[in-house]
Amino acid sequence: MSTPYIPCLDLNTYVNGTEEQRKKFSDELGKAFNDSGFVTITNHGVSQELIDKLYANIKALFALPVETKRKYEKVELAGQRGYTSAGKETAKGAKTADLKEFWQIGQTVTDGDPIKNEYPENEIVEEISDFNPVTREIYQKLEENGKHLLRAIATYLGLPIDYFDKHVHNGNSILRGIHYFPIENPETIAPDAVRAGAHEDINLITLLIGASADGLEVLTRSNEWLPIKAHHTDIVVNVGDMLQRLTNNKLRSTTHRVVNPPRELMKTSRFSVPFFLHPRSNMDLTSLESCIDAEHPKAYSDMTAGEYLDERLREIGLKM
Repeated sequence: MSTPYIPCLDLNTYVNGTEEQRKKFSDELGKAFNDSGFVTITNHGVSQELIDKLYANIKALFALPVETKRKYEKVELAGQRGYTSAGKETAKGAKTADLKEFWQIGQTVTDGDPIKNEYPENEIVEEISDFNPVTREIYQKLEENGKHLLRAIATYLGLPIDYFDKHVHNGNSILRGIHYFPIENPETIAPDAVRAGAHEDINLITLLIGASADGLEVLTRSNEWLPIKAHHTDIVVNVGDMLQRLTNNKLRSTTHRVVNPPRELMKTSRFSVPFFLHPRSNMDLTSLESCIDAEHPKAYSDMTAGEYLDERLREIGLKM
């Protein structure tokens, strides 16, 4: 099998390009999602200054005392807002929890949309004045980029270009700041304990802005683990399970993991900030008729995005 194709695509050629450039972008995006399941995106409008501010605030957050972070832990929200401590999330099918802690930020509805009543309020970090303004700005920029990417995906699938627009307007998207904490005593952890076990994302697409260290690996179609190398300024994008269900496996959700560092680096932290682009909870994920035929019979039961999210949160241990 050929080496997986993980292109770096210029988002500006889609947003401001000619019709021919937009079609080329859409085709290349679809090809990559069929091949490796991942692309990297450049010229996305998120400045290096803002990325640096984001990571400075994420590092400051996780440097707070444990007792301070735990006052923001709302177990009743199943990790969907605020802090989630170590040992809480387990990859689907795994027995050992991931070696990480994380913080989640959700949608801010400002246009009077009644869907606001479905969403819990975001936690305000009292100890770090810039944290909420900076993470909200990042959220909005990644959401905007995600909408452009979904329009390109719609074109690739032969759907109206605005197919996803109404589903992701004020959608249930999540910005997650992750701290893969130092592994102080490697000999004391479980043999199968890793920073993030092999998994697929729940949502439509995921946009990952920067990362403080290597470690992300993707399982290729030839069943080999491939390290993802991206410049700190690039956005790494992959397909999630909701898009896989909608397209009846035409666009495949890609299995990925974050491996433990070499022993000499185990006592160092790794920080990461993915944006999980979710639709509104009432989006119907019934597989598109155009993606079903004799060679590709319907593979999934019908359910809404909200029902699927609920099912998966239970599977990974965040919801009882």
